[in-house]
Amino acid sequence: MLSPSPVPSRTPSYATVLRTPHAARTFGAALLGRLSYGMVSLSLMLAVNASVGSYSVAGAVMALFGATSVFLSPARAALIDRHGPRRVLPPLAGVYAVLLAALAYATWRPGAPALLLAALAAVAGAFSPPLGPVMRTLWSGLVADRELLRRAYSLDGVAEELLFVSGPLLVGVVVKFASPAAGIAVSAALILVGTLALVSSPAVRAAGVAPSDDKAAGPDAPPAGRRLLRVIGLRHAVLVTAAVGLCLGGLDLLVVAFAEQRHQGTGAVSWVLAALSAGSAVGGLAYGAVSWRASNRARLPLLAAGLGAAVAVAGLSPGVYVLAALAAVAGLFVAPALTTAYLIADESVGAGSRTQAGAWVNTAVNAGSSVGAAAVGLLVDRLPPAVCFAVAAVPALLCAAVVARGSAARGAVAREAVSRS
Repeated sequence: MLSPSPVPSRTPSYATVLRTPHAARTFGAALLGRLSYGMVSLSLMLAVNASVGSYSVAGAVMALFGATSVFLSPARAALIDRHGPRRVLPPLAGVYAVLLAALAYATWRPGAPALLLAALAAVAGAFSPPLGPVMRTLWSGLVADRELLRRAYSLDGVAEELLFVSGPLLVGVVVKFASPAAGIAVSAALILVGTLALVSSPAVRAAGVAPSDDKAAGPDAPPAGRRLLRVIGLRHAVLVTAAVGLCLGGLDLLVVAFAEQRHQGTGAVSWVLAALSAGSAVGGLAYGAVSWRASNRARLPLLAAGLGAAVAVAGLSPGVYVLAALAAVAGLFVAPALTTAYLIADESVGAGSRTQAGAWVNTAVNAGSSVGAAAVGLLVDRLPPAVCFAVAAVPALLCAAVVARGSAARGAVAREAVSRS
């Protein structure tokens, strides 16, 4: 069993993270597999549209794929917590890759039945391996120092952000030389190779299966899967990240509407969204490099409030260039907020539920993003842009206020209890 590596350095760096035994190999394998997720959405959208000739069908197929992938993520994570990643990840990756290969085959030529594509996509999403939550659980086992763990989570979040930027670019390269379905095939190969490389890492072999939190809770306690969201810290992390997702999902659609109203092309949209991603990457790296005195639970609502405020102000932009600058400012809060939420999830539960806890946070932000885009889509043609931006900012600001108030109230109760004792 590998023991977490202590860190003697007073200011552990990102290089220290990667020098941790087995960290670089494990992290690289996970990133290779996660690159599949950066490519598969756009590849599937383009391939289905090319085969069926309908954006509405492509959107419906994508919605089914995303729904089963996101909402069943905690269930897949529970299997990994119960049986270990070495026993669960390879079958998940194998079935997922086969289903993606079937989708690639079905969409290679025009005329694929829409119902067949929808069924394949829905089942494929249900088997998508939760490599992100697994890697964050492995970080907890690789490093013992909480400051170093925060840097590891920041590095992980920034790398994931870059994967979702580079993935569509790779799809663009693929479709220049082959059918869009080839992008799905490449995604299948990446997830299979990356997952097998990950489970062969000594860090995964040593991880094993953590003792179940159900045993520690007693025989009459409900299963961990149902009990996790009763943990206040995790519940707050899930609530805030859902609000962050709502805000970001709405912002993506609003950027498109903003550019169209000013008769700007898709290039303007790309620049604004690139500025958002760049701001997130810079913010994540800077956040992980600083030693903070405030606790994770105190910082999370502040980061969410910063994001909400930046999005609200972005609605007042007079042009695309100002909007891009304010999107970059908003991005500064994204990766730090998600990093902090994952850290809270990690510290709020026992070792036997960490993958599930991380999956709940991941599910919250992805589900929030989908709902946010849908909700703002209903408003964007009915309200002025500045009002729509403000509406998109409300969830982050409101949840930040609620969580901060709850944390302050619990702190006051704790201080009063200490003074009486």
